[in-house]
Amino acid sequence: MDIHMPSVASSPNPHNNGLQSNGNAKEDLLALMGEKDIVEAELKALGAVLDSHKVTMQTPLCTFDGYPRDDIDVAQIRITRSRIIHLRNDYKGLMNKIEKGLHAHHATIAASLAAAPSSITPPSSVAAAQLIEAPFAKVNTVAPGSPAADAGLQPGDYIKRFGSANVLNHARLAKVAEVVGQSEGVSATKKLIIHA
Repeated sequence: MDIHMPSVASSPNPHNNGLQSNGNAKEDLLALMGEKDIVEAELKALGAVLDSHKVTMQTPLCTFDGYPRDDIDVAQIRITRSRIIHLRNDYKGLMNKIEKGLHAHHATIAASLAAAPSSITPPSSVAAAQLIEAPFAKVNTVAPGSPAADAGLQPGDYIKRFGSANVLNHARLAKVAEVVGQSEGVSATKKLIIHA
């Protein structure tokens, strides 16, 4: 075992994506999002390695006279920093692919709605309903005993609607803060917070 290697499971190569494109853009998009979550988890674990040494990505590893510091494991920190830099680049690439995939997915939905007979439901209302149901935020933490915890919200849940806030009007989550302000003293329910 190499003591200088961070003990963090490696994520798959985002440039390869491990995807055998089978023509199902939605499945490919979900696979990319899964890879994004894996990369985020590895970045978090590698950040914890740096934290355990009480260093950051910018902390000098040499003394003022140019010798390696003897109070930290310089080799492990360098390897960890290098992996973080690679993962950050991979993460950017994944996010670009996810963005393109989302655009393609919505274009496919729009095209299928345009081709569908209009006698069933007007395409614009179906597209709007699907868009409104898209998640716009991810829950990182839930305070025990909070209204969100009482409503059943859990870390990792995606928020589709929060009161009157949705993907179309959340205004960088400002609408969420507005809903919270208007709901003080009112217990949260699944009607207020809808998660997936």
